[in-house]
Amino acid sequence: MTTLTLGYSPCPNDTYIFGALALGLVRPPGMTFDIRLADVQTLNEWAQAGTLDVTKLSFAALLTPEVTAHYDLLEVGAALGRNCGPLVVARESFSADTLRNKRIVTPGRLTTAHLLIRLFTNDAPVAAELPFERIMPAVVNGDYDAGVIIHESRFVYPTFGLTRILDLGMWWEQSTGLPLPLGGIAVRRTLDATQREQISQALRESLAYADAHPTAVQPYIAAHAQEMAADVQAQHIALYVNAFTRDLGDEGRRAIAALRRHAQGLSDPVQR
Repeated sequence: MTTLTLGYSPCPNDTYIFGALALGLVRPPGMTFDIRLADVQTLNEWAQAGTLDVTKLSFAALLTPEVTAHYDLLEVGAALGRNCGPLVVARESFSADTLRNKRIVTPGRLTTAHLLIRLFTNDAPVAAELPFERIMPAVVNGDYDAGVIIHESRFVYPTFGLTRILDLGMWWEQSTGLPLPLGGIAVRRTLDATQREQISQALRESLAYADAHPTAVQPYIAAHAQEMAADVQAQHIALYVNAFTRDLGDEGRRAIAALRRHAQGLSDPVQR
């Protein structure tokens, strides 16, 4: 029996995908997983260090040579789509054209959200990075002029009294005509072809189980969600778990390639 370390975030789309595996409802033959849950920036940092065998990570992190030295992307499990991008929010409305001159906080330098705001502002410096659940309170408190929010935050920011300045996903789609690649599942390059296919199949089976038996994985999703409202969790899953999650396909691969091309125009794609 082979045991592989597996990392993903506590966000509803990830726990939906991996829930059946975590609960033992799907059992891949000859393989078990030692599961580690962490926020997306931590997962990205672990990927740079090659910490885990299988991991969720941001597509922006895949631009770094440290990550590509350790990992290859799987075709299943991605968060990629339309109308699902990070939002820039603030306490008061102002023109998105002035963001270059604002103090902006993001969910981490290796996240796709961080990369997108740098692309939009033509590589303007970012003021700070915080775990995603701390961004809205920090903006409300006036610590920063604006925040780039991800995950469940996009559904609840009005309850914090915040206003949307920019939809980075919409901007990306209008600029490229492609869906936005946010994150994917990567496997350690030292794993052989058989192991990679077993992992991919395990993810497909776990996802299919959740699709067929959503109530079976719902308690696992709710136990880890930052936003506890069931309707918000459902919206999150409906938005981020889609056809691209089941298979990247040609359009998904083209979207990832486009993100790489755009990032090459930055002074240092993810380190700043």
